[in-house]
Amino acid sequence: MTAYLVVGVVGLAVLAVSLLLGDLLDGLLDAVAGDAFSTAVAGGFLAALGFGGAAAEAAGAPVLVSLPVGVVAGVAAGWFAAWLTRLVRDGGSDGTPEAADVLGREGQVVSAVPAEGYGTVRVLVGGHVVRLNARAEAPLEAGTPVHVTAVLSPTAVAVAPVWGELGP
Repeated sequence: MTAYLVVGVVGLAVLAVSLLLGDLLDGLLDAVAGDAFSTAVAGGFLAALGFGGAAAEAAGAPVLVSLPVGVVAGVAAGWFAAWLTRLVRDGGSDGTPEAADVLGREGQVVSAVPAEGYGTVRVLVGGHVVRLNARAEAPLEAGTPVHVTAVLSPTAVAVAPVWGELGP
């Protein structure tokens, strides 16, 4: 049982180092494609092999039974670690907000929008504050809530005051 526990602790140490410092074996196993032999997978496999085998042996199983139990537990933990690694790596992230993403959203005038020119508005898109040049049919003062009605260019939009802010 001691050998199983040592393998389990070594596996936990490898897994912890992998989580804290990244993939240590990066480039070492380039011949094998994918995440099949990453440090996280190896650590998960060893930890589950050791602790699974120790649990089976503590339950009274002989080595001929406890070793396959440990291997099955290790393969399952290794597969799970590979799946999680792939999920995190391929998860992607939200792209940078663009002017087209603000169409139909509400924002606020930052610098006044004159009748014949551009002012500045800010619009919240997916947690990002986007500042764009803005044009309107009627002059708008700073602080006025607006609705983006059209995209004029990658850096400019047309806006209108939100309902309830129309006229005196």
